[in-house]
Amino acid sequence: MAKARRSEPAPAFNENESPLYRLFSRKDFSGRPVISEFQFAAGERLRVDYERAHFQPRITSSWDGERTGARNYGALSDNRIASLSDSAIDARRRVHNAFDAVGPELSGVLYYMCCLAGGLEQAERMLQLPQRSGKAVLAIALTRLARHYRLLKPAERSAASPDFAHWALADFRPRIMPPEPGAHQP
Repeated sequence: MAKARRSEPAPAFNENESPLYRLFSRKDFSGRPVISEFQFAAGERLRVDYERAHFQPRITSSWDGERTGARNYGALSDNRIASLSDSAIDARRRVHNAFDAVGPELSGVLYYMCCLAGGLEQAERMLQLPQRSGKAVLAIALTRLARHYRLLKPAERSAASPDFAHWALADFRPRIMPPEPGAHQP
C-alpha cells in the first residue's frame, strides 16, 4: 500500500517584498487601508499571472548542461516561447487581457507596481506622473482591474431603461424649468 504524501508547507510570504501589501496594510488619515481588499486581490492576481507567464528573463545559472544537439534549435535561438508550457502561455494571455481591459493609460502603473514590484515614487518618475499622484492613479487602475477580474459587480442599470445607462443616481430626476415670461414658444 502506498504511503500518503505529507503536505508540504506553503512557501513563506514576505510582505516586505510586495508594495501592494505595504499599501494594503498602511492606513490613511481616516483609519482605512490605502488600497481596499478587492484592489489588493486584483493586483496580487495580476502579479501571480505575470510570474507564471515567465516574462522575466532567467537571471540564475542554468545547470541543464550544454544543448548543442542538431535537433535542439530552441536552445540556440531566442525563441523562448517554443519551450513554454501551456499554463505559462495561458498566463501570458491573461496578463495581456488584463492590460487591455485596463487600457494603456493605466497599465503602466500596474506593470511597475504589481509585476515589477517597484515603488510608487519610481512609477511616478518612470511614467512622468505629477508627484504624489501615484496613489490615486494606482487606486483607479486597481479598481478597473478588479472589474475585469469580476471582483466588483458592475454598476446597476435602471430598471426603467435597461438599454440606457446614465451617470446620475438611481433616484435622480431632472428639474424642468418653467419657460421665462415673454419667451417665444415654438
